Amino acid sequence: MVVNYGSSRLLAENLPRLSGVPGTALVVVDSLSSAGERTAVAALADAHGWAFVGLPGNPGFGAAVNAGVARAREDGAEQVVLLNPDATIDGAVLEALVRAAREDGDALVCPLVEDAAGGVWFAGGELDVADGVTRTRDVDVATAAHPWVTGACLAFSLALWDRVGGFDDRYFMYWEDIDLSARVRAAGGRVVVRRDLRAVHQVGGTQEGEGKSGLYCRYNCRNRLLYAALHVPDHQLRRWVRRSPRYASRVVQRGGRRALARRPVLPLWSALRGTVEGIGLVVSLRGVRALLPGGSSQAG
Repeated sequence: MVVNYGSSRLLAENLPRLSGVPGTALVVVDSLSSAGERTAVAALADAHGWAFVGLPGNPGFGAAVNAGVARAREDGAEQVVLLNPDATIDGAVLEALVRAAREDGDALVCPLVEDAAGGVWFAGGELDVADGVTRTRDVDVATAAHPWVTGACLAFSLALWDRVGGFDDRYFMYWEDIDLSARVRAAGGRVVVRRDLRAVHQVGGTQEGEGKSGLYCRYNCRNRLLYAALHVPDHQLRRWVRRSPRYASRVVQRGGRRALARRPVLPLWSALRGTVEGIGLVVSLRGVRALLPGGSSQAG
């Protein structure tokens, strides 16, 4: 299953190689970006025999995935492999991921993900719950304290999906895979990285322009705090909030200092906006007292 937003060119390049893999069917969910894009994606789906779900707007990545999973269920699926438009796998990897989700119905399974140059882009993630920083370098999810797997390429059984309730659409984009991983582990499941299987991610392929987009900066900062409001105890929550300016600085620099120097206003403004929105979500979900020394609330 693939969620599209303005990326019909990538669908045309990457998906046809997976058409006709035995025992699989492709579902393409199009979050509306323009009338022309909708027409192009619908035409691709019709030409290649893909199931097509056209959403009336753009509800965000998680909500679009949930809609695609619902369509896959209607079509008789018991396992789903989620793939970004800018990620590629071959038919053998697709079959192996489906088999892994079938044989271990309690696991979120992802392959090792390389970048276009052959370097490792993702081989496991860990969240430092002390201050809300993620790490993806040299992480073994089997031993990490708070492991997570990326939604760029992810396999799961519908039984597990139903148990945890799918993606939380409040995230809109970014951090929803970290949240899903946490809820899977809380429900007695596990996250697994199959390092013997390979996907290739064209990093930034669905983003336009140089450096990280404003949406990337906004929603990374916002959703880090949404995650904290939902999962983190009060003493750590306050630390996450205090560390938000430092985190925002790291986010806006991920696109490179040179790109930031060329266009500093948008990423900085977006990170500030996302941080303020995130603090608003903390207050809404946990109350002002959760931010005060000695205050108390309850995550969940």
